[in-house]
Amino acid sequence: MTTEQRNGTELGRFLRARRARVTPEEAGLTAGVGLRRTPGLRREELATLAGISMDYYTRLERGRETRPSPSVVDALARALRLEEVEHEHLRSLAARAARTAPEPPAAPSRTVRPGTRLLLESLRPHPAYVVSRTGDLLAWNPGGLRLFAGMADWPDRQRNIARYVFLHPAAREVFDDWEGQLRGCVGQLRALAGTDPDAPDLARLVGELLLKSPEFVGLWERYDIRGRTHGRKSFHHPDIGDLTLGYQSTHLEGTPAHRMVAYYAEPGTPEYDALVLLDMTAHEQPSAPGPDEEPRAGERQSGGRHTTGEPGG
Repeated sequence: MTTEQRNGTELGRFLRARRARVTPEEAGLTAGVGLRRTPGLRREELATLAGISMDYYTRLERGRETRPSPSVVDALARALRLEEVEHEHLRSLAARAARTAPEPPAAPSRTVRPGTRLLLESLRPHPAYVVSRTGDLLAWNPGGLRLFAGMADWPDRQRNIARYVFLHPAAREVFDDWEGQLRGCVGQLRALAGTDPDAPDLARLVGELLLKSPEFVGLWERYDIRGRTHGRKSFHHPDIGDLTLGYQSTHLEGTPAHRMVAYYAEPGTPEYDALVLLDMTAHEQPSAPGPDEEPRAGERQSGGRHTTGEPGG
């Protein structure tokens, strides 16, 4: 018996996880008497709230029913009190469950276009980088790498935002809201797992974090689907001190879900001066890109090898 057969579909796992997060009182029900074996709503309670039969909902949660109508999906989202991003994720899971044959996952490209690298360079001294759908660091300008203190010590292929946040010893001190960073990383990976659970790049990263990080294990089981694309973050950086920066994440069209993330500060502020210092003191000598990759932003070729261009150089 496969894991899918034992535990149901990803749709079923999401429904179980969210059902456990809603109390009868939050749903407007009377808790009643007797011992509740599981937290949150019972199956029959959720079925009643959604206006579907207990048998249908049970089959849906166990993966025996894979074609819920849009109206059923919307009714379940209302009963589970899902936020907009979670509601959209439920729709995606339902659409995937309805497929008759799984689509083989394609290996996502790690190539970053030269024009994108030029944009990263033009943003200096503001830290900026490009990440894959699983958070692999694909390209960066000097501050974009150095903002994550200690990540430059890792080899290129090991540099991943979630891996850094959960496993690098410096991360807990660098981020003012470290626990918020943990939740954000897991929310993004969970969203990807719902729509492409067989992706090899995702499976490798999640398997590693489940093995090495107790914090990841606990958050992964909660099944939160959340992610922020902009806002402000505070850092306690060992080289430039305490600072709070704005940030913006942008999806790069025409790529396999690559995103560009940039941090910024108003010119003339202490934060901006700190970013200038961070950019000017960058001295990393990165390894040469792979055969399918262009040199990174901030690099130039010299004598057949890649070197980092210092400011003004």
